[in-house]
Amino acid sequence: MNHPAPPSPPTPDYTVSDFDFDLPPALIAQHPAAERSSSRLLDATGSTLVDRIFHELPTLLQPGDLLVFNDTQVIKARLHGTKATGGSVEALVERLLPEPREVWAHLRASKSPKAGATVWFHTRAGERFAAEVLGRCGPEDSLFHLRLPDDALGLLERFGHVPLPPYITHDDSADDLTRYQTVFASRPGAVAAPTAALHFDSELLNRLRLAGVNAARVTLHVGAGTFQPVRVERLADHQMHSEWFEVPEATVSAIHTTRARGGRVVSVGTTTLRALESAARSGTLQSGAQETRIFITPGFEFRVVDRLITNFHLPKSTLLMLVSAFAGYVPMRRAYAHAIAEQYRFFSYGDAMLLDRLTP
Repeated sequence: MNHPAPPSPPTPDYTVSDFDFDLPPALIAQHPAAERSSSRLLDATGSTLVDRIFHELPTLLQPGDLLVFNDTQVIKARLHGTKATGGSVEALVERLLPEPREVWAHLRASKSPKAGATVWFHTRAGERFAAEVLGRCGPEDSLFHLRLPDDALGLLERFGHVPLPPYITHDDSADDLTRYQTVFASRPGAVAAPTAALHFDSELLNRLRLAGVNAARVTLHVGAGTFQPVRVERLADHQMHSEWFEVPEATVSAIHTTRARGGRVVSVGTTTLRALESAARSGTLQSGAQETRIFITPGFEFRVVDRLITNFHLPKSTLLMLVSAFAGYVPMRRAYAHAIAEQYRFFSYGDAMLLDRLTP
C-alpha cells in the first residue's frame, strides 16, 4: 500500500518544523520483537515501498556487498542515589574517561551539586558507594566530572541500570539487559544502543555470510545526545553533541576492496554511517580514532555509504534529518507516512527500513 508524498519538498533552507510528523503513541515500541530478526523491514530501495520481514535481508543484498556494523557495547550507565543533603539524584554516565575511576555524567537533582560534593549511589539491595564531584565539564558545562572509588566500568556493572531511552516507560529488566544490546557488542562505552543492529541474530549473520555478504566493524560510542531534541528552528544554528569513534584499518581496506569489485557499502545504522562519513571528511576515508560532531542534513555529500539499514526516528530529530539527507526528503516523508498507516513499530525497539542513497 503506497501513500502520496507531500506536494513539494521544503526550500533548501530547512527548519526543524520540516521534520515534524504526528506519531500515534501506540506505535512507540516498548518492548523488542519476540525474535530479533522477526521485526518488520520496510524496503524503500525501489520505486514501490515493500513490506518485508527483517530475516529477508539476505535476499536484498548481493554477494560482495559489505555490511558495516557498530560493535559498541551499551554500559549500565544509569545510577540512582542521594546527595549528602539527602536529596535524590539520578546520574546518566555519558563517557568513560582514560582514568578508569573517572566519568562524565548527566546529573538530575533538585539542586546541582558543586565541586567537592559527595554523591552516594546505591543498588536496590542497599549497597552503596560515594562519588566525588570534581566539577562541571563538557559542552556548555552541561556534564559533571565524577571520580568513583573504584574502576568505573565494574561499579556500573554492579550498581547501574540499562539506560533505556526516555520514551520507553518501564523500568529496565533482565530482558532489556540482553535485548538492548547487539549480539556482537564487544567494546564498552555506549549509553544508547546502535538500534538498527539489534535486528541481527547469529542465524541471520550466518545466512548473510553464506550468501557471500561480507562484514566489517567500526566503533562509535553512542551518547545520550542522540535523544536530545533540536531546540533551534534553523538547522544551521544547531550544535551537535560530540561522540568518540574509531575506524580500523581493516575496515578501510575492506571498503576499498568492496568498491574495486563493484560491491556496495551497507551501513548498519546511523551511528555506523556517522563514523564512516566523519572519517572521510577530508575526501579520503581514513582509519583511526577521533571525535565527531558531524551534523548530516539534506545537501550533505556522502562519500562512503551506498545503502543504510535504520530504524524509524523521532520527529524533529537529527537522525530523521540524516536519513532525509541520505534517501531524499520526499521519499522519507512517503516512507514514514506508509509506516504509520501500516502500523510499523517506531524507535529503538521498533522495526527497520532499508534505504538506498539518493543519486543526483
